[in-house]
Amino acid sequence: MAAVVEVEVGAGAAGERELDECNSILVLILLHEVLNGPLRTRVDMSDLSPEEQWRVEHARMHAKHRGHEAMHAEMVLILIATLVVAQLLLVQWKQRHPRSYNMVTLFQMWVVPLYFTVKLHWWRFLVIWILFSAVTAFVTFRATRKPLVQTTPRLVYKWFLLIYKISYATGIVGYMAVMFTLFGLNLLFKIKPEDAMDFGISLLFYGLYYGVLERDFAEMCADYMASTIGCCSDSTSSASAAGALWERSRRVPTAKRR
Repeated sequence: MAAVVEVEVGAGAAGERELDECNSILVLILLHEVLNGPLRTRVDMSDLSPEEQWRVEHARMHAKHRGHEAMHAEMVLILIATLVVAQLLLVQWKQRHPRSYNMVTLFQMWVVPLYFTVKLHWWRFLVIWILFSAVTAFVTFRATRKPLVQTTPRLVYKWFLLIYKISYATGIVGYMAVMFTLFGLNLLFKIKPEDAMDFGISLLFYGLYYGVLERDFAEMCADYMASTIGCCSDSTSSASAAGALWERSRRVPTAKRR
């Protein structure tokens, strides 16, 4: 039958030594329960101090995970090998099938953040994402139509140029906010370091995310329009295709403009 261990100690230095010895005995009893099964003596955890309870839980954790060092080393090696192999496969995919690689990575970068946005309730990012997606979807739809309307290249160029300027300015402001916070200049405006750093990192994220997304969408639209018009060969870059399309859109007859 289990029993609660009760130990009385005296006062003074001798009493403190007895208390330390009792604590050590309690830890050994608990370790024995974990490793070799329960003893007839039960320890009441409620009688221990928070520090002593933490020591007991820490000892239990080490006893439970004893001998797992080899397994942890294998997990690290598997992770490193997976990263290396995945990187090699991605490089080969990009070199051999660049069109499908760009489409898949663009779709993932565009859709995957939506899951975390809804799950974590980032409503500000969700509103900006919906606005950007709606306008970009309309522009992409216009760029992929056949036959291509003469004003479509100008629309594509103006929209993605606007997004580029906004994302560039947002990233610069975010970077400056982070640097000012690191140098402590936020204290001059009585702004907490946490708030200033959150503001700077958020702007950096918005600038980088929408800047990369805008670049990929612009390249895709330029490729589609170039292949539709047939003004560029397959070896022509997206930038050259976009420039040629912009020049062609500017040469609209005056009568049609009126």
